[in-house]
Amino acid sequence: MAASEENMAEICLSKLSSKKATRFALSPDKEVCRSISNDLNLSEITKLRFEGEFTAYGASGWKLRAKLGATVQQSCVITLKPVTTRIDVEVTRKFVPEAEIIALDTDTELELESPEDDTLEPLRDVINLYEVIREVLDLELPQFPKASGAVLGQAVFTEPGLAPMSDQDAKPFAKLAELRQKLDK
Repeated sequence: MAASEENMAEICLSKLSSKKATRFALSPDKEVCRSISNDLNLSEITKLRFEGEFTAYGASGWKLRAKLGATVQQSCVITLKPVTTRIDVEVTRKFVPEAEIIALDTDTELELESPEDDTLEPLRDVINLYEVIREVLDLELPQFPKASGAVLGQAVFTEPGLAPMSDQDAKPFAKLAELRQKLDK
C-alpha cells in the first residue's frame, strides 16, 4: 500500500493494516527543509529523502524501517566556511506499548528485546515522520564540521611587556620535570 506525501507526514498507526506493510516516500519541500535546518542550526538542506515502511510488530506494536538520505550544509567550526555532508542511513524504530519498555527496564522475565535496544520507542497514536527525520539527522550530523584543509592554530594573548603563557607552561608537572633535570645536572 503506497500513500501520497501530503497525508504521510503524520502516520496514524490505528489506521494501518496489520496484515501488510504500509510504504511511504517523503521528499520534503523547501519550507520543511528550511524549518529542519533552523531547528538543527544548519546552513541548508539541499536534498532530503525519507522512504520506508511500517509493519506490525509483536502483539500490538509497529516497526518502522526506512532509509534517510540527505545533503546538508554546516559552517566549519574553524573558518565558518560551508561544509557539505552527505548522510545515508538505515533507520529502525520499534513502537511498543510503554508497559513493555518499562518491563524491559526492570529486568523482568519478558523476552521481547534486550534492555539496550535503542530502537524502542513508546507507542503513540500518531507518528510524525518529520520529527523522526529531525532526530535521525541530529544524531548523524558531524558535531564539529571542518572544512578541508582547515587547521586550528594556536593563539597566544598577554599584556604588553609580559611573557605569553603557552599550553605547555600550564602543565605543572612539566615544569617540575624541567626543574628536576636541572637539579640532577
